[in-house]
Amino acid sequence: MIARMIYVDVSAAVHSRAGLGRYSERVALEVGKIRPISLFYNRGADGNLPTSLTHFSKRSVNLGYKPWRMFVLMAHLSRVGFNRLLPEVSLFHSTEHLLMPVRGVPTVLTVHDLIFNLFPEYHKKLNYWFLNWAVPIFCERATHIIAVSEATKRDVVQHYGIAPDKITVVYEAASDIFQPPTREEIAHVRVKYQLPEQFLLHLSTIEPRKNIGRLLDTLQILRRDFPSLKLLLVGSKGWLYDDLFARIERENLQDVVLSPGWIPDKDLPAVLAAASLGVQPSLYEGFGLPILEHMASGQVVAASHVASHPEVGGDAAVYFDPESVAEMVEQIGRILASPDEYAHRRQLSLAQAAQFSWQRTARETIAVYDKIS
Repeated sequence: MIARMIYVDVSAAVHSRAGLGRYSERVALEVGKIRPISLFYNRGADGNLPTSLTHFSKRSVNLGYKPWRMFVLMAHLSRVGFNRLLPEVSLFHSTEHLLMPVRGVPTVLTVHDLIFNLFPEYHKKLNYWFLNWAVPIFCERATHIIAVSEATKRDVVQHYGIAPDKITVVYEAASDIFQPPTREEIAHVRVKYQLPEQFLLHLSTIEPRKNIGRLLDTLQILRRDFPSLKLLLVGSKGWLYDDLFARIERENLQDVVLSPGWIPDKDLPAVLAAASLGVQPSLYEGFGLPILEHMASGQVVAASHVASHPEVGGDAAVYFDPESVAEMVEQIGRILASPDEYAHRRQLSLAQAAQFSWQRTARETIAVYDKIS
């Protein structure tokens, strides 16, 4: 007889190394250390299951990203269940904004943010249309919702009318790879990636809401007092980024704004620590994982004071209004010019990052499973 099984959808980990992918992988990995689980994912055309997850039992489908999303939505609208894809399922957890319809068993949906609802101009039209139509349905149909921050919970309650007691906040965490590196490791990545002596570092997928345009304005003003200061954009290209790179070329900033793309995890903590300061000026974040990744690596962060950032950065981060270049210049410039404050905030940052762990995330996620089972 086959035992009843908890299934965790890790499709995001199969197709992305960014925030959603990291969340999906780590939730499955850590929950699986405590409870038996099986994985479900859509392989798509070029998806690969992370090696950290290959030891789990698994089920998958092989459809393109867009067809699979439409297939799931149409099944919800027609009240069709996909239980046959999940043998002996007892609970299903979707770790991204796509809840596969499963009939007769409890379901959990993790909601990371409502950026598509709050900032529609920053999404491609088809993606905006799908998410604004589908996510309210998924939130209504899910037995319970996990929100990654209090800010996201407030948004779901306000915009979708979901009862607060149907939503549990479970924070993310930085991966264990993010630790303060040695001087030798920092020296190694400086040579390997030809890092400048003094630079700000922005870690994230490049897309409009990340507010990099104002960060470029800030950088150019700061260079009056810090002429050697440069900017490193670490992360893959997301969408609607052409205007940003056209501006960099138009203003001859190619030697000042450096974009190495995605840096392998084994080198990333040392690259973060090599920076003069981490900067996260986003107009909105459901959680803001890069703040913790900076802090856990021993780096101080200057961040926008919006949405979830204050929850994540606590008293350790330096905050600014993301729509005020003058305030960004003031706050970032103050830290660059004050070694004593930087050192103090570095210690606060390490302590702040230590309050978050994937083990805690797993325990609190399992508590949600138990609550609805």
